Amino acid sequence: MNNFIVLTSVLACLIVAAYGDHHHHHHHHHHMVPHYHFKYGVHDPHTHDHKEQEEHRHHDDVHGSYHLDEPDGTKREVKYTSDKHDGFQALVKREGHAKHPHGATSYVGTTHWGHGSGR
Repeated sequence: MNNFIVLTSVLACLIVAAYGDHHHHHHHHHHMVPHYHFKYGVHDPHTHDHKEQEEHRHHDDVHGSYHLDEPDGTKREVKYTSDKHDGFQALVKREGHAKHPHGATSYVGTTHWGHGSGR
């Protein structure tokens, strides 16, 4: 009986070892350089949604920009970079003068330009 238990235990260990080695995946980590470039834009005359963005990455250096038409009539342009040494840096530029509607009804309560909800 003891020989049967020992033999069964040894056989079970061999099966587990063979199965484990057979299904063990060897991961080879290849050093890949992160690199991408994308660009997109939206120009919707119905909603007046106008924006564009472009970004490029090579290794750890990211350069990009976007611009959009704000609801107040101004235009915002942002140019940015990101790298290991300086982190994220952005230069924001606004063009135009903000135009806020007077006497318009707000459905969100008091707005940032001080007019009430009109209720």
